Amino acid sequence: MTQSDESWWRYGIFYQIYPRSFRDSNADGVGDIAGIIDRLPYLQELGVDAVWLSPIFPSPMADFGYDISDYTGIDPLFGTMADFDALISAVHENGLKLILDLVPNHTSDQHPWFLASRSAREDHMRDWYIWREPAADGGPPNNWMSEFGGCAWEYDAATGQYYYHAFLAQQPDLNWRNPEVRQAIYDVMRFWLRKGVDGFRVDVIWHLIKDAAFRDNPPNPNYREGRPPHEKILTQYSADQPEVHEVIAEMRQVIDEFDARVLIGEIYLPLHRLVAYYGSDLAGAQMPFNFALLSTLWSARSIEQIVADYEKALPAGAWPNWVLGNHDRPRVASRVGAAQARVAAMLLLTLRGTPTLYYGDEIGMHQVAIVPDQVRDPFEKNVPGIGAGRDGCRTPMQWDATPYAGFSTSAPWLPLPDDFLQENVTNLDADAQSILSLYRDLIALRKRLPHLMAGDYVPIAAEGDLLLYRRQSEENAVVVALNLGAEPVSIASETIGLDGEILLSTFLDREGEKIDGTLDLRGNEGVIVG
Repeated sequence: MTQSDESWWRYGIFYQIYPRSFRDSNADGVGDIAGIIDRLPYLQELGVDAVWLSPIFPSPMADFGYDISDYTGIDPLFGTMADFDALISAVHENGLKLILDLVPNHTSDQHPWFLASRSAREDHMRDWYIWREPAADGGPPNNWMSEFGGCAWEYDAATGQYYYHAFLAQQPDLNWRNPEVRQAIYDVMRFWLRKGVDGFRVDVIWHLIKDAAFRDNPPNPNYREGRPPHEKILTQYSADQPEVHEVIAEMRQVIDEFDARVLIGEIYLPLHRLVAYYGSDLAGAQMPFNFALLSTLWSARSIEQIVADYEKALPAGAWPNWVLGNHDRPRVASRVGAAQARVAAMLLLTLRGTPTLYYGDEIGMHQVAIVPDQVRDPFEKNVPGIGAGRDGCRTPMQWDATPYAGFSTSAPWLPLPDDFLQENVTNLDADAQSILSLYRDLIALRKRLPHLMAGDYVPIAAEGDLLLYRRQSEENAVVVALNLGAEPVSIASETIGLDGEILLSTFLDREGEKIDGTLDLRGNEGVIVG
């Protein structure tokens, strides 16, 4: 199968790096660009194709880089623009692609645009942000809530109006109904695309347009205590507005001014609303992120239903994608358990569509418990005690057993777990049956078999803890059999509809084993049969 450059993102494997936590080159306890360059050979050996970086732009770091004060610079914490240029060159020389985070919904309150907007009602940039008169009682204009807790409106005494912030008060939302705002962000995109970046992952893309009438959001009848307080109301009017698709189509047009680039959208919505972000005639985001596996019940039938619903909902010609972990959600190894983390890896890398890996998942990194005086995440600080904090999935990459896990020679910005002495790249690299070896073998097999990369997904009826599906082209097929339970299970080979041999087991000890009558799976085992 030939793969054109234009469709590289369909057949590639994406790897998310949280730059603060990947590799620290200058002993300040925070990861940086030079550290990423240093570890590119590791990514090349792993077999991934594209590196996506969380924000590295100048920022006061109220939300660790998602509050940007300069869209076309590099924060000194991470290095210089010369370092970034060296990164792009090194990424491309290693045969990889580079994806940047684009954060167009909001800026830092220290961004020059907002400083101007806030300076006076008459300022020419006033309308670049969302300003509203107080309600009749002097309070907020409506009942919208911040995703990080509390009211989403901040009163500005100097000008007598409120500004809207979907997240922190230090992250005022831009007014995407203003054409000047749109053009300014599109010019930012062109700046980085001209530098050679291969695309963007667009932060909270479904938030960009708000209801023009600023109506109150309705209450959430399904809210339950213990959940984040912003979930008490539905975001009917503050997000996912119909006009957002016009904006995304314009972003895609900017992407299409350059060869072989990709637009990825961060979207936490039900599948039937998510797929609208592919756009009319697929002129929206090439890959609206599908986060279904991050929150589903980890059971064979739940996953089978999610895959079926997603495949059915996809517009004709749309390319699917799957995600198991990211910088906002608990680590997969902690969500499903260490034993099932291997099965999860096989699932992610054998489903139809582009997979995205989160740094450290390939070595089984788990959610780290953060004691109160080490909490850094503003979400946890604003809404403590309900498990909302994201620090635990952002801890430093565990490279080796030296002090600070080879991440740094100084104490890192977030603590390391005690198990890094055993669970690290160096140790797992030396173990032919480690989870790291499994990820490498899965990626290599995926690349070796075109039907595993781009073939059809065909479910096979199964019960209990067994998840069965076929990946097939006209000429070839493999069967993926995943045991999502702890008990062994046997499958008659006629059920699978394929004789052959085991190409890969999650335990890495059955390659070449012939299937004769039955396929026996151990507890927490997955196999690929071809």
